[in-house]
Amino acid sequence: MNRIFSGVQPSGNLHIGNYLGAIKNWVSLQKEFECIFCIVDLHALTIKQDPKELENNTLEVTATYIASGINPEKTLIFNQSSVPAHTELTWLLSCITPLGWLNRMTQFKEKAGKKKESAILGLYSYPVLMAADVLAYKATHVPVGEDQKQHLELVRDIAGTFNRIYNIDFFPLPEPQIFGEATRVMSLRNGSQKMSKSDASDFSRINITDNKDLIVKKIQKAKTDTGILPPKKEDLKNRPEVENLLGIYASLCDKKLNLVIEEMAGKNFEQFKKLLTEIVLEKVEPISKKINELLDNVDYLKRILKTGKEKAHQIALNNLKEVKKIIGLLNL
Repeated sequence: MNRIFSGVQPSGNLHIGNYLGAIKNWVSLQKEFECIFCIVDLHALTIKQDPKELENNTLEVTATYIASGINPEKTLIFNQSSVPAHTELTWLLSCITPLGWLNRMTQFKEKAGKKKESAILGLYSYPVLMAADVLAYKATHVPVGEDQKQHLELVRDIAGTFNRIYNIDFFPLPEPQIFGEATRVMSLRNGSQKMSKSDASDFSRINITDNKDLIVKKIQKAKTDTGILPPKKEDLKNRPEVENLLGIYASLCDKKLNLVIEEMAGKNFEQFKKLLTEIVLEKVEPISKKINELLDNVDYLKRILKTGKEKAHQIALNNLKEVKKIIGLLNL
């Protein structure tokens, strides 16, 4: 059976980029795949976390999954740290992963910057844990954005290396599940930077939990230029902020970007931003309302995580036992 694995860090303030780039697409995948959607709390530890905030953020991501349409009756939802196989498999895979592969990972270079000597080991070895997340469940497909392709290539390399070393076709080589419009949503203030919850300006993003007035204000203040909307995609080459807003609109409407560009050609930004505001409110407000309702029932969210953990643990544990047997680790 084809199986999907993916996850989101519980770092607070999930925004429309998280929704359009990942969670919205996951909802449709439930029809075609066996899905496992994790809250990757171990990955969040590569930066300092406040313990209470981390716990609350984990529950908020859980609520966001469910409010967005992830069905806990059909799909496994759990927090990564509750399944020990993730970390144990990370060590086993670390022992077959060349340092050269990790040295090439661009995300470490970007996040460590000029402080590589003082950067923590967890940030450097992060991609191996990501590989373990996927391979613990022998996932066949992984939904990824353009900026995560390199990580999935590493997962495939590690899986292939394991299979070759032990001369066995054990791990599948997971395929990327890449979606269309707005898979990478950019900042509302700078179209060349990815929308991020770590951006100092709250006006750079639309948070899923923003109220109506704030959403309206953020879209009004979103950076554009002095021109009108063009008739062709090629005309957006040097207009990244405009292309980003059109991409957000297209994704929320489930339309191709080229079609939206044709529909909006000749409109000024006041007209377009009014339409964009309407579709954002139509899609985001119900999710925000549902999130708040779910957060008022923490016991329910914890039951969902506990049920998901128990099922995920059994799948991962069975696969881990097989890995250890293949390697030759005595398991009495």
